[in-house]
Amino acid sequence: MKYIELKSGFADNGPAWIGMAEFSKSGRTIYFNGKALKYSNAQGIAGHYYDIETGDEYWISGIKKNGNNRHWAGGGKIMIDRNVVQEYLSSVDFNSLDKNRFELTDIKKTDKQKFSKLENQKIGCR
Repeated sequence: MKYIELKSGFADNGPAWIGMAEFSKSGRTIYFNGKALKYSNAQGIAGHYYDIETGDEYWISGIKKNGNNRHWAGGGKIMIDRNVVQEYLSSVDFNSLDKNRFELTDIKKTDKQKFSKLENQKIGCR
């Protein structure tokens, strides 16, 4: 389970999600909610992963036991995949979701083949 926050254009108030992510074999790409987010070797301005289609930067981390995943200067609701709520609650120090901090959502599965083809095309064009 991961905490994922869009940093591009939003500083610390970008949309954020909690859900299950899949990793590439190398572990350098995370597949989440229809996106492929590639590790940037911490060379981004605000995030350490970037969307291979759009270049948008993301911050990705494990979930915090105290539930304070947002940056201290940021805000906004965190969208949580309804399929991981029970697992999330068993991992944190509270028993129910605060409706002022969380919103239930459906995280879509990512077509990893699509991104494999996209990255291979980029390599072939060089």
